[in-house]
Amino acid sequence: MSERVGVYPGTFDPITNGHTDIILRATKIVDRLVIGVAKNIGKGPLFTTEERVAIVKEEIANLNGKDMSKKIDVKPFDNLLMHFAVQQGASVIVRGLRAVSDFEYEFQMAGMNSRLNSTVETVFLMSADRYQFISSRFVKEIGQLGGDVTPFVSARVAELIKKKFKT
Repeated sequence: MSERVGVYPGTFDPITNGHTDIILRATKIVDRLVIGVAKNIGKGPLFTTEERVAIVKEEIANLNGKDMSKKIDVKPFDNLLMHFAVQQGASVIVRGLRAVSDFEYEFQMAGMNSRLNSTVETVFLMSADRYQFISSRFVKEIGQLGGDVTPFVSARVAELIKKKFKT
């Protein structure tokens, strides 16, 4: 039986508790998970691609008290998701859904991806109730305005956000 590889793509700017919940749950359905950190300069990221890759690696290094380095890889990408998935040997794309509003966009994206490569399936994981309202965009906005982001991200990520807005 071949290894089932999944790709969980996103900008992770910053990685939130919702993201780490999806990552942890995705590791239960694939043998190896590749977290694809999209460069996505068009979104005007707070952190550089290199910073985001490093932050995600640190966040997942000891996820849920377990060494996940053999199960999870973190890699940047700036090409089509389907091309990245094929490069990683993935048969599954993992997407997190927070609300009905996410579904419409994700449904369209899954359809387009299927047309590009029908051998790669998209799997949707619903966010846990306590994470459904969290978005990186809101976290950045709260941080920029001097609010407390610790309910939404790890203490380490909260400190990095705070430092970014002080400079």
